[in-house]
Amino acid sequence: MVIQPKIRGFICTNAHPVGCAEHVKEQIEYVKALGPVANGPKNVLVIGSSTGYGLASRITAAFGSGAKTLGIFFEKEPTENKTASAGWYNTAAFEQAANAAGLWNKHLNGDAFTDELKSQAIDIISKEMGKIDLVVYSLAAPRRKDPVSGEVFSSVLKPIGQSYTARTLNTSKREIEEVSVEPANDDEIYQTVKVMGGEDWERWLDQLNAAGVLADNCQTVAYTYIGKELTWPIYGKATIGKAKEDLDRAASAITDKLSAKKGKAYVASLKALVTQASSAIPIMPLYISLLYRVMKEEGTHEGCIEQINGLFRQGLYSDAPLMDDAGRLRMDGKELSEHIQQAVKDLWGQVTTDTIDTLTDYKGYHNEFLRLFGFGYNHVDYDADVSPMVPLHNIAG
Repeated sequence: MVIQPKIRGFICTNAHPVGCAEHVKEQIEYVKALGPVANGPKNVLVIGSSTGYGLASRITAAFGSGAKTLGIFFEKEPTENKTASAGWYNTAAFEQAANAAGLWNKHLNGDAFTDELKSQAIDIISKEMGKIDLVVYSLAAPRRKDPVSGEVFSSVLKPIGQSYTARTLNTSKREIEEVSVEPANDDEIYQTVKVMGGEDWERWLDQLNAAGVLADNCQTVAYTYIGKELTWPIYGKATIGKAKEDLDRAASAITDKLSAKKGKAYVASLKALVTQASSAIPIMPLYISLLYRVMKEEGTHEGCIEQINGLFRQGLYSDAPLMDDAGRLRMDGKELSEHIQQAVKDLWGQVTTDTIDTLTDYKGYHNEFLRLFGFGYNHVDYDADVSPMVPLHNIAG
């Protein structure tokens, strides 16, 4: 079938297998060109391994450190007349490259929030991997079913305390418009923390620890975005910010529980990027389009793989990691520097629908969005007839 992008609102509902393979190949080549990560991990569990920062983490662990990797994700399989989700094709490309390099890799496709999937992962680790020395937690989800009570919680993207009105870039209409979001009530805040907070991360580590599959001196990291004044009302100081604060609580709790093993849990704050998750957040498309313009002009722009490669080399496996006063690993320093934020603020007040192309890097934003789904690569023939039926050979369960 001929596969062209089908964009609905802020999501693309299909993916291109050849383009997704390019997306993965680029990242692998970047990591390999930099040479090995000194004292890097050898047995890695990546929870949320198929797209964005999770995929970049798996690639960096495998191709930067020669690690065995078990990837957990929740992706849609292909059918004869419908493509798989991008994460499926990303994983197929990763699997092919890892197999060719002699790197052990397996995957579980299912709901990472369930205890059943946790026990499946533990079974594979204990039988085939050896003890885990790094657990990456990189999940974004709209809902979570509590594994004990069975109650289903839903997350919302809302401000706290008062309604919020701001400019945003409507990517489907390509217009600058105002968006207003009503404040969350207490139950919505609570539910968002239950979905996007640290509870499931902590539960994963509790069960891995109880099963005896964590190595001495193991590390675990969960990803967050902190941002600054422009994004705080809808992100850092909103419902999702409350959930991310709960990651700090969980990091401390996990570190305490792993003290006998000298294990450590970190929250890592990363740069704002185009991801399937961030494109759904009001104001973020405009903020990221402006940020890309400013940082590219300065020569400091980084994508997922550059950020995660830096996290491994200057954070998790560094003698002098880049940390803040709260003990978080910080890879967002360039974005949050005063002059970058001021430049973004200045443009924020000026941009109109007519000046999107001159004042923002909307083109770069849109191209990166398409690439998440395997589209927008110059050397891929998007008029060619391709089969959507790409298998995953190393899928377990």
